[in-house]
Amino acid sequence: MTGTGTRGSLRVGLVGYGLAGSVFHAPLIAATEGLALDTIVTSDPERREQARAEFGDDMRFAASPDELWKRAGELDLIVIASPNKTHVPLATAALKAGLPVVVDKPLAGTAAEARELAALADERGLLLSVFQNRRWDDDFLTVQQLIADGELGKVQRFESRFERWRPQLKGGWRESGDPQEIGGLLYDLGSHVVDQALTLFGPVVRVYAEADVRRPGAETDDDTFIALTHANGVRSHLYASATAAQLGPRLRVLGSKAGYVKYGLDPQEADLRDGKRPRNGSSWGVEPKSLWGRIGAGESPMTGGGGPVETVPGDYPAYYEGIATALREGTPPPVTAHEAAAALDVLEAAHRSAREGITVEVSA
Repeated sequence: MTGTGTRGSLRVGLVGYGLAGSVFHAPLIAATEGLALDTIVTSDPERREQARAEFGDDMRFAASPDELWKRAGELDLIVIASPNKTHVPLATAALKAGLPVVVDKPLAGTAAEARELAALADERGLLLSVFQNRRWDDDFLTVQQLIADGELGKVQRFESRFERWRPQLKGGWRESGDPQEIGGLLYDLGSHVVDQALTLFGPVVRVYAEADVRRPGAETDDDTFIALTHANGVRSHLYASATAAQLGPRLRVLGSKAGYVKYGLDPQEADLRDGKRPRNGSSWGVEPKSLWGRIGAGESPMTGGGGPVETVPGDYPAYYEGIATALREGTPPPVTAHEAAAALDVLEAAHRSAREGITVEVSA
């Protein structure tokens, strides 16, 4: 660990102030006790004004990440929220400068690159974590609780959907067909659904995937399906789409005793986009009763079958609270680089499966 900020807070340098930096990372860092958002790397005047409006005129800015490496002794953590293709070079530079690092997902374009970064962090005794905020979605936390309590029996099938209706392209690197950009839904929303499946059910031995380009003018996948066979026998069916004219259930989990079905997305992203901030009230992450999922056996939730299950409140702030604890106490971070590499093994297998039309075996 390097220097510490005022009143003992750990000083954070944030690289990037686009969607990820401004909507997710900056507000969550600022809301975390023990962390202080010290410097934001952006050369965009409008983004600088946006940051000043929220975090005050004392916020510091840098035009390039190199300025942070030169001030490494004044910082305790670097958060990388820049485009995917920059993740590996920037994380490498930060680690070599002696700084712990959080990287927005995906950590890298390949599992091999992710493991090289993990090895570098381990060699230098530095924290390296990946921002997988969807582990703290309300529906995911609810499923974890139901499984832990044995309410579903032995889980047999897990269905997870991140579906949207966006028939018009937005443009930008996320929709670029250039492989170096690491765009497309497989590595974007697919990173979330694969991470959730691995967190719940462990290693994967077999992967089948379909990745289609549906929208006119699109250059990369915008409608993707991934089927996983876990080593424990559970099958995960994962969907990521920008072209779903009718949205399916966010989660459907089928077990030997009962099934759980949940519609609607966790409210935290929408709240962050709307300027709401965590820890300003007790209602953060709380979902209205009308969106609670249902549990039962043999009944249709669409006709009111099964019993309602109160949704566990979502808790994105828990990620950076875990990072602060890891930095101060030397405990493992809430998401490790090795976990991110395992997810990339699956994403690479899915990419190959979709490209070649085959089922790919994966070493568990």
